[in-house]
Amino acid sequence: MALSAALADGVLPAPVRERLALASAEYNRCSYCLSAHKYLGKNVAKLDSEEIERARHEQSADPHAAALLALSGAIARGRGAVDESTIQSARAAGVTDAEMAEVVGNLAPNILTNYFNLVAGTESEFPVVTPHRHA
Repeated sequence: MALSAALADGVLPAPVRERLALASAEYNRCSYCLSAHKYLGKNVAKLDSEEIERARHEQSADPHAAALLALSGAIARGRGAVDESTIQSARAAGVTDAEMAEVVGNLAPNILTNYFNLVAGTESEFPVVTPHRHA
């Protein structure tokens, strides 16, 4: 959790970090994390409902945030391996080296908490959100 605290002082603002957390929770089908990050996204990061829903699909109305979400999704699906065209697309959208590093840094605690809560079967204290993906 110290990593999450350190990343809070990084280059990615809270609304982007919440979008990344929503995308990770959706990808990993973690209802607990989806529920928590939908609440945090709305009430802390001040994302509107449409943007929260877009983030669950690795999308955003903000082109820069969309590029960060696409990069994060590619990293997660590739288990860390991404092709050069993914990196070039991110760079073309203005994503910096520091932002790329923080995307990876944010994936680590997001995946950890997704898996932990799935294994533990954690019950949500937030309004429950059900993942869209069925695999």
